[in-house]
Amino acid sequence: MRLLSDLAYGYYVGPLPMIAVVGFVAYGLFLIAALVMAARRWNKRFARRAFRLHRWIAYAGLLVATLHLLMGLSTYV
Repeated sequence: MRLLSDLAYGYYVGPLPMIAVVGFVAYGLFLIAALVMAARRWNKRFARRAFRLHRWIAYAGLLVATLHLLMGLSTYV
């Protein structure tokens, strides 16, 4: 867990620690998944593909959010 903790609070991608960057990416993926389903209402041809796209973006969001959770818990374990 020490490796994950060091990774979480390292400054590799700018002025924010990595845990914050991963959190922003997770939030962005969930927001994009919601916007894909909202855009489905306006474009009927997009409706069938939208659900598949929404599902894969949500899976990626869950994976990134799980990494974010593990980074946060690594400081306490």
